[in-house]
Amino acid sequence: MSRLAQTEGLTDIQREILSTVRNFVDKEILPVATELEHRDAYPTAIVEGLKELGIFGLMIPEEYGGLGESLLTYALCVEEIARGWMSVSGIINTHFIVAYMIKQHGTQEQKDYFLPKMALGEIRGAFSMSEPGLGSDVSAITSKAVRDGDDYVLSGQKMWLTNGGSSTLVAVLCRTPEGAVEGAAPHKSMTTFLIEKEPGFGEVRPGLTIPGKIEKMGYKGVDTTELIMDGLRIPADRVLGGAPHRGFYQMMDGVEVGRVNVAARGCGVAQRAFELGVAYAQERHTFGKAIAQHQAIQFKLAEMGTKVEAAHAMMVNAARKKDAGARNDLEAGMAKYLASEYCKEVVEDAFRIHGGYGFSKEYEIERLYREAPMLLIGEGTAEIQKMIIGRRLLEEYRTQG
Repeated sequence: MSRLAQTEGLTDIQREILSTVRNFVDKEILPVATELEHRDAYPTAIVEGLKELGIFGLMIPEEYGGLGESLLTYALCVEEIARGWMSVSGIINTHFIVAYMIKQHGTQEQKDYFLPKMALGEIRGAFSMSEPGLGSDVSAITSKAVRDGDDYVLSGQKMWLTNGGSSTLVAVLCRTPEGAVEGAAPHKSMTTFLIEKEPGFGEVRPGLTIPGKIEKMGYKGVDTTELIMDGLRIPADRVLGGAPHRGFYQMMDGVEVGRVNVAARGCGVAQRAFELGVAYAQERHTFGKAIAQHQAIQFKLAEMGTKVEAAHAMMVNAARKKDAGARNDLEAGMAKYLASEYCKEVVEDAFRIHGGYGFSKEYEIERLYREAPMLLIGEGTAEIQKMIIGRRLLEEYRTQG
């Protein structure tokens, strides 16, 4: 166990879960991650192993077949998984957000139907807000749902859907203008729909098409797709929570905990980059000694280790605040922003320590170098995080007059 990124105050159960996940990462993920990533191959065997460990149901309450663990436990597991291969943590994270949204906002029927199967990994979740013409500006979505008897008819195009092909349940945010308060803000006319589908690509149910995987420079293995709705009929009882116009708040609640997990991913990737950098610095020799003995390299290692430790501490604080029932959008935004920025910097320093070999696909750091940039834009860009942080700070430190 490394000295860095330790978490004080964990229970025996939490420590046992984390030890099990770390062993799984070391034995089942790290030895195959780079080869699978270079082939852009979906990690089927890894996902099946995580299902057996109960990771898909980690935060789902015990009455629905899950482990009923905290956000902190989940985030620490994501950190370990991302240390092995960030794409695997993405497969888990989107599923987790949908399960969390159903647990927090779903009707009793929706909880009873979806959560037990999600805990087992039999139903795999994805969620969708972004569209081709917008990213972080969620209030500008154009996908629309119109009431037709006992159904809604959905139309529109979604973008950047993680798990779009492999998932069997997608939480989709659409505009539902009918019945909305006239003159209300745009985000108050949005509804979240729970859409069941077959896994795969093409027309996966009448009116719903998943065109295929989007080719990416990194974050491979996990499928990232578009989603096209054209006359897609969804029963009204598949509106999350049973009533329209609550979708924006439901999605933002999901993204808030998702940002803690993106921070955890950044922490995990940064830890792995540090491990690779500090190991290579002791193996590589120049001018008659290991490069770790050169002050320039020691300075890099010092900065890298400090950033790993700081990002981990902020991520843990954000998770614990949410677990305590407190508002944590400020802390989650700070953790996501800092962890993703520090991850990029730690990975780049490890890349520099490797010298020319860092540019070779034979070395693991090459993969991390392509993975880290996704964290700067996933779950809201760094710029969006800074907007959220700035606004919240002004709320907390508002002056009179």
